[in-house]
Amino acid sequence: MRAVLVGPPGAGKGTQAQILAAELSIPKVSTGDIFRANVSGGTELGKKAKEYMDRGDLVPDEVTNAMVKDRLAQDDAVEGFLLDGFPRNVPQAETLQGMLRDLDTRLDVVLELRVDEDEVVRRLSGRRSCPQCGRVYHVEYDAPKVEGRCDDDGAELYQRDDDREETIRHRLKVYRDQTAPLVEYYENEGLLATIAATGPVAEVTGRAMDAIREKAGAGS
Repeated sequence: MRAVLVGPPGAGKGTQAQILAAELSIPKVSTGDIFRANVSGGTELGKKAKEYMDRGDLVPDEVTNAMVKDRLAQDDAVEGFLLDGFPRNVPQAETLQGMLRDLDTRLDVVLELRVDEDEVVRRLSGRRSCPQCGRVYHVEYDAPKVEGRCDDDGAELYQRDDDREETIRHRLKVYRDQTAPLVEYYENEGLLATIAATGPVAEVTGRAMDAIREKAGAGS
């Protein structure tokens, strides 16, 4: 199974990618994980990527493309993969198509997680992080026992710059302008399956698995 996961920031792509990859017994290939590892490691790539990420902008294609190409050529991705965070625009989708052609394979399905933009803002702007242990809370859905303090170490929680409403709104605009056209592109390719990404995580996963099986079965 070779699949791509698309959707706006806050749609739950990271959570669903982890679960779906395990269900399908394929590796999750996340550009977000690669970027964060480089940022925390202080690499040159990480410094460059952080400048864009802090503004809510996308990391340049040439940097992202090279990382993904190397990753898909690794042994554990030969039998399949779930891409989370790539492609993010039509040129990247065309690049991916070329990569897979070189590997003598193709995509089976592109799963779109759809969610209302106001819900995205509510989900992301309510997050609060612990600077010591890294635990993430939510002021509505997963609040700490003492307001503003981490349950585990008592540290004062903070709001990350990319969780502020103005940054989220900008990220959503970037998504609409650059990533949303992927939906039309993959729909024209006959690969798109769309589900509502609202409700309990398990329900979203169930919808996702049904959509993946249906689309993959139709294309076989």
